[in-house]
Amino acid sequence: MGFFDFLKGPDINEGVKEYRETNGAVLIDVRTPEEYREGHIPESMNIPLQSINKVTRIIDDKSTPIFVHCLSGARSRQATNILKQLGYTNVKNIGGISSYKGKIER
Repeated sequence: MGFFDFLKGPDINEGVKEYRETNGAVLIDVRTPEEYREGHIPESMNIPLQSINKVTRIIDDKSTPIFVHCLSGARSRQATNILKQLGYTNVKNIGGISSYKGKIER
């Protein structure tokens, strides 16, 4: 581990792997619908950052494991904080799809 490793964002590839290994987990992409249509991670659910409060209509159980990503990690960091304020207890920002090396759906 290097001295400046704390400056790096989360590794989305590790995050997606953890999501796939977690029973009952939900993968949320908080980019805009347009960005989502351009390419997204299979099984991800598009809930744009500006609509993140709508998650309460979709995920009832506040202990559901939720993995959040966006393009670079900034919007997903904001969304993670909002979800925690809404009472979700198992939320993880996994970073930005721009670093993702896996399969993309269109």
